[in-house]
Amino acid sequence: MKKWGITGGLVASALLAGCSQETTGEEKMTLVMGTSADYFPYEFVDTANGDEIVGFDIEIAETVTERLGYELKIEDMDFGSLLGALNAGRVDFVMAGMTPTEERKENAAFSDIYLSATNLVMTKDESLESIEALAGKKIGVQTASIQENIAKDQAPEAELVSLNKIPEIVQELNTGRIDAMVIEDTVAQKYLDQDAGLYTFALKEDGEKGSAAAFKLEDDLRDQFNEELNKMIDAGEIDKLAKKWFSMEPTE
Repeated sequence: MKKWGITGGLVASALLAGCSQETTGEEKMTLVMGTSADYFPYEFVDTANGDEIVGFDIEIAETVTERLGYELKIEDMDFGSLLGALNAGRVDFVMAGMTPTEERKENAAFSDIYLSATNLVMTKDESLESIEALAGKKIGVQTASIQENIAKDQAPEAELVSLNKIPEIVQELNTGRIDAMVIEDTVAQKYLDQDAGLYTFALKEDGEKGSAAAFKLEDDLRDQFNEELNKMIDAGEIDKLAKKWFSMEPTE
């Protein structure tokens, strides 16, 4: 086993939208974006400069909404409640490094994939080098995440420990209360950089991979956002944002 590092290109395609009834004093419509701000560098709280939510997803959303003529408001919540909030009308769209699985597509319309990534098993036990070695072990996953589904499918003989926040799962790993966790490579890099005692191996996956924004079903604004995102992609703006955020040091 060896330490993992980001080596692949960051693939971008297109993304998001929604439309809130909120207006500013200038009658400018506001879009409310739901996110789970525990997913560095996609979205996280910039503790070094207060409590502002920043990140790769955030900057894309800010750019697109501005170009469409909207204000942007961000609502932070647990990852597992995001699609429920979307369908209940509490948010207009969701950006949270979310993969558009077939199950999720039944309840939400997704943008094009705007970033591709790979899922890893991360552990402090160097002997855990394969999915088969996780039989009988405790694996941490984020509640309602694609990683939770992957662990259920690929490690049926393991005990899953589902928690709401990525830092909580990492803490459980560091204290030995779980043996491993499933995490996206781009998110894992932060922790690998900080701790030389962490090891990883990549998981084999079928189906669609990567992150997309979620909207209510049959939401016409999704197409408007995708159009703006494609303009950003064609101009190289998404690649520049990926290089900026995925090379950034964490603030905590």
